Amino acid sequence: MKIKYTKQDVLRTAKNVILVIVGTLILSFGTSVFMLPYDLVSGGVSGYAIVLSQVIPPEYLSVEMIITILTWAMFILGLVVLGKAFAMKTLISTIVYPIGVTIFSNLTRTDFLGGFFNLQSSVHSDVGVLLAAVFSGVLVGLGCALSFLGGGSTGGIDVVAFTLCKIFKRLRSSIVIFLVDASAIVFGMFVIGDLVISLLGIISAFIAALMIDKVFIGGSKAFVAHIITSKPDEINRLIIEELDRTTTVIDVAGGYSGESKKMLMVSFSMNEYAGLMSIITKTDREAFMTVNQAHEINGEGWTKYDFKTRK
Repeated sequence: MKIKYTKQDVLRTAKNVILVIVGTLILSFGTSVFMLPYDLVSGGVSGYAIVLSQVIPPEYLSVEMIITILTWAMFILGLVVLGKAFAMKTLISTIVYPIGVTIFSNLTRTDFLGGFFNLQSSVHSDVGVLLAAVFSGVLVGLGCALSFLGGGSTGGIDVVAFTLCKIFKRLRSSIVIFLVDASAIVFGMFVIGDLVISLLGIISAFIAALMIDKVFIGGSKAFVAHIITSKPDEINRLIIEELDRTTTVIDVAGGYSGESKKMLMVSFSMNEYAGLMSIITKTDREAFMTVNQAHEINGEGWTKYDFKTRK
C-alpha cells in the first residue's frame, strides 16, 4: 500500500531534518573551536580521536581525519549490528559532523580574522582553557539536544555501547554508555599526561550532560507516552523488540465518536525517544500520542524503590 504524505508530514520532516543539521553543526563548532585546540577529552568520538592523535603522528592522520574515520566506522557498525532503522537516524549527523569539524577547525587559524576564534592567541589566554571547557560543554550539549529533538541521533561511540548491550542482554545501555565515555577520559589522562586538562574535560562532559537535560527533557530523565492506536499489537511488539521496554494496554473510547480503541502506556528514557517516534510513524501514522516528563519512575528497568529511606 502506497503511503500518502500530507503537507504537515512534509513540514514536520523538514523541521526535524533542520533541527538535526543545526544541532550537528553546533556540536561540530563546539568540538572544533573549543575542544580540539586544548585536547579536552570528554568522551565520544572526539575524545577517542584526541587520544589517538597523541599516538599517531599528524603527518599521517590529522585529528579531523581520525574523527571522520571513527564517525563512519561507527555508522557502518551500527548499520551491520543494530540495523537499518538505527543507522538511518544517525545518517545526517554522520555526514554533517566530520565536514563541520573540518570546516570549523579552520576558524582557529591565527590568520583568520586576526585569530578571533583562537583562544590561545588571545591576550586573555590564561583563562582560555577554562572558557573552552565551559563553552565546549554548552555547545556540545546544545547540539546533541537539538539533534534528539529532531528525532535523530548523533550515533558516534554510543554505537559501541548499544552493540555490547545487544550482545550481552543483561547490560544496561545507560551504564555501558557511561563506561565507554569514561574510558576515553581515563585513556586521555595517561596518554596526554596533564591532570588539569583531564579534569577540565570531565567538567566539559558534565556541562554537556546538563545542557541535554535542560534543553531536551527539561531536567527530567524519563518520559511517559500514551499512544492511542488502531494497531496496538504491532506497536507493542516493536516497543518490546526494538526498545526493550514493555507497555500497559488500556481500553479507551472516543468521547465524541464513542469508538473503542486501545491505548498503550510506555515509560522510556531520553535515548529511546527517537526510536519510539520511529516505531509510531512507520506503524500507525494516525496514532494519537501524548508525551509527558516523568518526575520519578520506580520498578523493573528503572530505579528500585527504597521503602526504608522513603517516607
